[in-house]
Amino acid sequence: MSNQQPNGEKIPVSVYPTSTAASAAVAAEIASLLRERAAAGKKAILGLATGSTPTAVYEELVRLHKAEGLSFKNAVTFNLDEYWPMLPDDLQSYRRFMREYLFDRIDIDPSNTHVPDGTIPRSDVSAFCDRYERSIRDLGGIDIQILGVGRTGHIGFNEPGSSRESRTRLITLDKVTRMDAASDFFGEWNVPRTAITMGVGTILDAKRIFLLAFGEHKAGIVKRAVEGEITNAVAASFLQQHPSACFVLDPASAAELTRFKTPWLLGPIEEFGKQWDDTMIKRAVIWLARTLDKPILKLTDEDYNEHGLQDLLTARGGAYDINIGVFRALQRTITGWPGGKPRDASRSELGATRGLPGEDEFPKRVVVFSPHPDDDVISMGGTFIRLCDQGHEVHVAYQTSGNIAVWDESALRHVDFVREFAAAFPQLGREFTEKLESNIESFLSRKHPGEPDSAELQKIKGLIRRTEARAGARYSGVKLANIHFLDLPFYETGRVKKKPIGEDDIRITIELLERVRPHQIYAAGDLSDPHGTHRVCLAAILESLRRLADRPWMKNCVVWLYRGAWQEWGAEEIEMAVPLSPEEVRRKRIAIFKHESQKDSALFPGPNDPREFWQRAEDRNRNTARIYDKLGLAEYEAIEGFVRWVGC
Repeated sequence: MSNQQPNGEKIPVSVYPTSTAASAAVAAEIASLLRERAAAGKKAILGLATGSTPTAVYEELVRLHKAEGLSFKNAVTFNLDEYWPMLPDDLQSYRRFMREYLFDRIDIDPSNTHVPDGTIPRSDVSAFCDRYERSIRDLGGIDIQILGVGRTGHIGFNEPGSSRESRTRLITLDKVTRMDAASDFFGEWNVPRTAITMGVGTILDAKRIFLLAFGEHKAGIVKRAVEGEITNAVAASFLQQHPSACFVLDPASAAELTRFKTPWLLGPIEEFGKQWDDTMIKRAVIWLARTLDKPILKLTDEDYNEHGLQDLLTARGGAYDINIGVFRALQRTITGWPGGKPRDASRSELGATRGLPGEDEFPKRVVVFSPHPDDDVISMGGTFIRLCDQGHEVHVAYQTSGNIAVWDESALRHVDFVREFAAAFPQLGREFTEKLESNIESFLSRKHPGEPDSAELQKIKGLIRRTEARAGARYSGVKLANIHFLDLPFYETGRVKKKPIGEDDIRITIELLERVRPHQIYAAGDLSDPHGTHRVCLAAILESLRRLADRPWMKNCVVWLYRGAWQEWGAEEIEMAVPLSPEEVRRKRIAIFKHESQKDSALFPGPNDPREFWQRAEDRNRNTARIYDKLGLAEYEAIEGFVRWVGC
């Protein structure tokens, strides 16, 4: 059985404006079930998931419990999976995760919470899995099952190859899954190779299923699971056969679905609540040119007609006029003066900075926000250098210390330098440095994989990142007084898991903005960051800007979002394209190399990409330039792309 939808989707899909709204909707379904069953004197059987995706659901359930009296006394829960072996109090334990996010914060009976046991002997695993299945069946089955989805399409830990009939069992984890979990364990080599998971068949036995997926890094696998064929290579695709399953998405995770990416292939776009405005036309024409590998100005009426764009021709005239309009729009994105240039009455400057607020101000005050201490040079290093070279007052604000992303060996090397330095200058206090080195070595000798660093070691690693960031910024041309280290408190946990954004994070950000009163702000819109730091840092900036919206200086402030470390803006999205010469590409690379602790092998390189960050950035910048070239624009060595934020 398949749930074929008229838009080509084979399973119901609900797309919410934000992941928060999506999570609240799922929490409301769970709350409704709990209240309904409580009124009938019955239990509600919930299947729960772990990971970053369902945390907002759990936060909303906790809020409903505390603010509206939602009771969980009639709830019985079964978690999807657990690493094996794994102690229940270990930092990475899913039992611990559930206690911290949900169980310890509501009135559920602990005996009604079930998480696979990561401590049982290997010889007893099979019998345990049988008992887990039997416990679910004896209660009448799971009423609502919550799922996330991995990049391989796994649900639970049902890796590629898992059959539709599979039940709870011990499974060997896929390499991609282990790489995705590497940051939680401070290295892939620390990730357990096996886990206990509910099977696909166990999951499909649930009466209702909600699969949540948020963020652009999930868009590709969502498309395969929703629109592709049912296959054991993508376990989530089996949900197409479920009578009451639904994908719950935000716009980023839904972006690759046909009705959002290329709705004209399904029929008149008006049927999907869209219209042929300038944004949609630009996207369609660039898609057509890239599909046919033709420059925009060479597209013909026949090209449009033969590729589902007849309605566009009808709405906007022939190919010639459409081509010219999109070509000129792309041409206007290109500027060699990202901060604007002094007004020159003898010539008219085309480009993305023309016509924006404060364009006549020169030089401009610029704030470049960098979530980690190297995102500035990795993601917009060429533009960063050019803003300095062109005489603007450039400030850089490093939002977090980045202290967890430094190898222990690097910290030891720096402690050794301090010891040698103290020996060379004994008047500075050799006794203190020897004690420091002894404390660090003692801690590292007993440190367990994934254990947070001691306060002393965190401080040393933070100082390493700070000195590297200062070196990169100074090389790029930033004055020492304009280098700011915000050290936002949400980050300072010593663990990959961070605290939620708080008032202190926003206050620190507001204080910097009020002090500088910038004409331009650059912030990371690279929301594919698998660890979530970029998302939290951007949220702190945007909330700060909302609170500052009535300040006079905000009237002339323009906010640009950059990408580069994990993903690049598409040509159809870019609103400012800054071309880089070969020399500027070289200078950007050197600025990145100033971050020595991240060179050769970063501690958290992200999933499934063996390239160093400087290589990823160069490849993406060069690819953007190649796309512009193939679309018929000028040929450049590389291009850094930006999108304007217009929230205020």
